[in-house]
Amino acid sequence: MSSTGSTPQETVERALALSRTDGCVVIADESSGANLRWAGNTLTTNGVTRSRRLTVIAIAGDSTGMVSRAGVTPDQVEDLVRAAERAAEESGPAEDAAPLIDAAQAGSGGAWDDPAAETSVGVFEGFAPALGEAFAAAQDDSHLLYGFAIHEMNSTFVGTSAGLRLRSDEPTGKFELNAKTSDMGRSAWAGTGTPDFRDVDVAAMSAGLAKRLKWGERRVGLPAGRYETLLPPGAVSDLMMYMYWSAGARDAQDGRTVFSRPGGGTRVGDTLSNLPLRLHSDPRAPGLECTPFVVAHASGRESSIFDNGLALNPVDWISEGRLAALPQTRQSAALTGLPLTPGVDNLLMEVPGATATLDEMVASTRRGLLLTCLWYIREVDPQSLLLTGLTRDGVYLVEDGEVVGEVNNFRFNESPVGLLSRLKEAGRTERCLSREWSDYFTRTAMPSLRVADFNMSTVSKAN
Repeated sequence: MSSTGSTPQETVERALALSRTDGCVVIADESSGANLRWAGNTLTTNGVTRSRRLTVIAIAGDSTGMVSRAGVTPDQVEDLVRAAERAAEESGPAEDAAPLIDAAQAGSGGAWDDPAAETSVGVFEGFAPALGEAFAAAQDDSHLLYGFAIHEMNSTFVGTSAGLRLRSDEPTGKFELNAKTSDMGRSAWAGTGTPDFRDVDVAAMSAGLAKRLKWGERRVGLPAGRYETLLPPGAVSDLMMYMYWSAGARDAQDGRTVFSRPGGGTRVGDTLSNLPLRLHSDPRAPGLECTPFVVAHASGRESSIFDNGLALNPVDWISEGRLAALPQTRQSAALTGLPLTPGVDNLLMEVPGATATLDEMVASTRRGLLLTCLWYIREVDPQSLLLTGLTRDGVYLVEDGEVVGEVNNFRFNESPVGLLSRLKEAGRTERCLSREWSDYFTRTAMPSLRVADFNMSTVSKAN
């Protein structure tokens, strides 16, 4: 039972029982979090957080009203339901109106009656000693470690007036580590997502950063231009996630995006990559598991409250280099005539037969750049999905298979869609973390990619 006096399941049932409209969807989110933070080889803070939120969606004919509030107590549930009903009465018809999902269409989840899952600082039991050893090694090597580890457990309970009762427990963890020289003149970054911190190799990540700081002892100035470039898995996820978020079928059908076909329709079926790569999502992918049914707190161009509870299945977005599907709702599937493929909260890329590590790809490079990560990514042109952003925490020059020094940072201009057509090589797929988008999306597995001519458009003064 939560501090507000009732379980989330009881709260969902109470809200549904109080509903007076034609339909109702109730979503109860229970969250707990634990964190560690450190600076200068010293642990600085740790803590635990808890929160709960209740969302009520009232359906009156083809109109809907949604109200969401945090910390709702049992005696406040009726006020929330009535507020949602008033909002439905005052709104116009919903363009995505449809019957609520029934049992035949619904996904599967955990046991409805079980208590909400929780996390605690205990999740760091094996991780914290390894972190302490990394602090000692960094101190001996005269550099400093900064960063944080965060673990969250989110339990989501979805109930509808159509009889659905679904719940999902979703653990989400991330670890970010930044190494700096004692004079703060050079830095390097590494990060990873994790469900429970048992799979995090702190020693290996810290040693990798120490090696990069050594690379930076020699500085090389380079001009803007197009360079053969090695993107590590995290930098690949920076770009592929933006592409995924921009791939909504409704916008493509309406001619708004890079996935719109000139003259009408979408580009599903078009070849995007010269390599037979696969970009896909699967709510049950090992180590990247996520909620296996739709949870939509509000409707939008890529979400529909009427789809709450809809089963999420494995889906290939790109298959053998060809665009195979776009994220969409039941409404957009009817408009496009394409199969119903809702978005999933993970993203994986792989190329059949690709086994090279990033180190092996460096060793086979005659001359090129090795990136660490990208940041401050912004969209320039939706029609081509041209993005701009900056490199960060280490760009290295590779010559004859060896890193020979650190170069200046750059501003880049690239389209992730255009980039796929210019790939020279892909490495093995690894669990990774996007530096830019890790606050929103942590479940990614990507290969390193060799791009023939990555566009470093200008030299950046950022350090």
